[in-house]
Amino acid sequence: MIRFESDYTEGAHPQILTKLVSTNMEQTIGYGEDPYCEHARELIKEACGNNELAVHFLVGGTQTNTTVISAVLRPYQGVLSAVTGHINCHETGAIEATGHKVLPLASEDGKITAQQVRDYYDEHWSDSSHEHVVQPGMVYISHPTENGTTYQKEELVELYNTCKELELPLFIDGARLGYALASEGNDLSLEDIAANSDVFYIGGTKVGALFGEAIVISNESIKKDFRYNIKLRGGMLAKGRLLGLQFETLFTDNLYQEISEHAVTQAMRIRDAFAKKGYQFLYDSRTNQQFPILPVSLLDFLGEKYSYSFWTKVDDTHNAVRFCTSWATKEENVDALLADIEEFHK
Repeated sequence: MIRFESDYTEGAHPQILTKLVSTNMEQTIGYGEDPYCEHARELIKEACGNNELAVHFLVGGTQTNTTVISAVLRPYQGVLSAVTGHINCHETGAIEATGHKVLPLASEDGKITAQQVRDYYDEHWSDSSHEHVVQPGMVYISHPTENGTTYQKEELVELYNTCKELELPLFIDGARLGYALASEGNDLSLEDIAANSDVFYIGGTKVGALFGEAIVISNESIKKDFRYNIKLRGGMLAKGRLLGLQFETLFTDNLYQEISEHAVTQAMRIRDAFAKKGYQFLYDSRTNQQFPILPVSLLDFLGEKYSYSFWTKVDDTHNAVRFCTSWATKEENVDALLADIEEFHK
């Protein structure tokens, strides 16, 4: 079975495995205070163009989302998110388990707008009994979104300016950030993202690392006591260097960028193959996630050799599914898929 259902089916990039093995018997201080974590922090701050940033390494995406959100919010506050946002759909109530409500905003493509945030904020504060309702306390977006869509720089700047005006910290989930930065038409850099958010994270688990995420904080109030929150939420790894050396490797010689570009290149080959046969897409994604709307007969045919994710039923004879590539996707596996698409249509 050739797997296209997710971008974390493989282990880690070989350079990371080599680094793990070569440093295995070294002795370092724990909890992310070792030289590897410190060097990785410096590399990330350099890539973001800001030496004043705080960088922390956590073990996974759920721990990252719960740690950041619970650190920012007061007990009576909630977090604004697209209704399709990861924290609203795929965290098994992890955010709510911290005592904070996810406040969903309607979205057709996974993105939210500055105007939506302003409207929600104004509606809350215009309610004469607003103290009886969960107060919006921050804004969460992901880049790319759950649907593979991305924000343009103009959209992000407008959103962040609105968040600053309304005093709502903006948190960007970057679990697949590398694939957004490598996508067609992208006009955002890491420097742009760091300059237009209060806190974001660089995903490693889905972009070449064995595990781990790097939180990047610009907001001074969020920086304060953040390590206490990491420990409180179970995100602090005793053998912290295992995280640091992975991000040190990813941010050396443009490795993070190169492997992200590879995934997007393979995804666009898949997209083009389906598009040439006249198939439509549920979302206009130019990242490593593609959502073609395909006849069930074709899906049954492809399902004999390839795995993919069911997304939604479109009608009695068509389903929207997700084909997902990664840093490790083999070109020959994509070649095989494209050949079988052609074979079906003979």
